[in-house]
Amino acid sequence: MLALNSVTRNYGKKVAVNALDLQIPAGELFAFLGHNGAGKTTSIKMMVGLLQPTKGQIEVCGYDVVRESREACLRTGYVPDEPYLYDKLTGREFLQFVSEIYGMAPGEAVARIEMQIDQFGLGDFVDQMAESYSHGMKQRLVFASALLHRPRVLIVDEPMVGLDPRSMRLVKDILREETRQGATVFMSTHTLAVAEEIADRIGVIANGQLLFLGTVGELRAQMSSNESLEQLFLALTAEEAADGID
Repeated sequence: MLALNSVTRNYGKKVAVNALDLQIPAGELFAFLGHNGAGKTTSIKMMVGLLQPTKGQIEVCGYDVVRESREACLRTGYVPDEPYLYDKLTGREFLQFVSEIYGMAPGEAVARIEMQIDQFGLGDFVDQMAESYSHGMKQRLVFASALLHRPRVLIVDEPMVGLDPRSMRLVKDILREETRQGATVFMSTHTLAVAEEIADRIGVIANGQLLFLGTVGELRAQMSSNESLEQLFLALTAEEAADGID
């Protein structure tokens, strides 16, 4: 469902992502881990078409993100690390706007908007202007908008930032439910306990290069340790300087 084939991204002489190979199948929740500057956000921006690879190819559901950007976009949901909204739109108006971007039929859009309002508990504020929202309220609305068109690939960058414990539990349950329904979820996070709890596989990146790819159990076996993912991650990346461009 999501494939990165020898993907490289340069900023001048700086190599932010170096020959990254990943294959994330349908029904998998994949957690992408790394220090600030490791290359995570650059990788995600290439996956969603905000940046083009210097070399290599990215495919979403078989569509090239650069050459077939519209088809790839229609199958992708994206939750960035900062929830950007239009301050002078209400939450409901924003969801309606997103439905039109994806070309959803009016009847389907209304039904899906109501479903997302209910699923994410937006009812108390969805008809207020976004300028009045807290960070957590914005994050929940952005999640709702990303799932509105039933994407086959969901890409989320730091999904738990600004969420209270109840909202975090909701998001974790929804991410797992999306994979149960056959979607691919790619999650970049610093919250290692969440990755350990819900991810099927993890990838650890440092200085633009993949250090590890597999399950947490496989990482424990590789490092001959039964410690938490946090401790394993710190040991694995101990000698890697996080001085790159994220």
